[in-house]
Amino acid sequence: MMKVEVYGDIACPWCRLGTHQFHRAVAAADAEPDVELVHRPYQLLPDASEEPRPLMDTVAEMFGPEQAKAMVAEMTRVGAGEGIEYRFDRAVAVNTLTAHRLLWLALHEHGAKVQAALATSLFDAYFRDGVNVADHTQLTELAERVGLASGRVRDFLASEEGGAEVREQMAAARWEGITTVPRFVFENGELIVGVTSTEALGDSLRQASGGEGVTARPHRGRSAQR
Repeated sequence: MMKVEVYGDIACPWCRLGTHQFHRAVAAADAEPDVELVHRPYQLLPDASEEPRPLMDTVAEMFGPEQAKAMVAEMTRVGAGEGIEYRFDRAVAVNTLTAHRLLWLALHEHGAKVQAALATSLFDAYFRDGVNVADHTQLTELAERVGLASGRVRDFLASEEGGAEVREQMAAARWEGITTVPRFVFENGELIVGVTSTEALGDSLRQASGGEGVTARPHRGRSAQR
């Protein structure tokens, strides 16, 4: 089994795109039984509020109204070309730590395949459906759909379990100098930083499975930095 790690944030539209492209690359290689994608936590805005607010308000404050409008229009266009629906008019900005804790639970109690399914559900909930991904009820519903027991999830979210581990992983990522996401790390040491393409990810999968040497592939296209 080949393990690939991806550092990213649920609130990162390029992470949503890159993860989608990765799964397409795995499917194109007919390698679903042989490859697992492990999501590692990263927050673009670690100090984001626990109170939800329209994402467009946050983007406009960061980049200015005109640039924000152009950015989301471009992201929506790129997403549509890849089969992803972005609805920035619905999206709700909120702190993503709780969502990362839930991904940690899915990985540790159910494995990478379930975690990956949950990550996809969280991305869709955030960018397509306007879901508050810090809300415990909404998170429990999403987790239940991919096979987690609702009672376990409710108890977990009401506790602090996993919080220290997730914060430690995020701090380690910062210490290692990770500032751009998505960041894919392959078993042979190859890196893909930022969104590239389904084809580039497929090339990296083939190189990793062939045991080729360590390389660092610069990102092509857009990514998120913080």
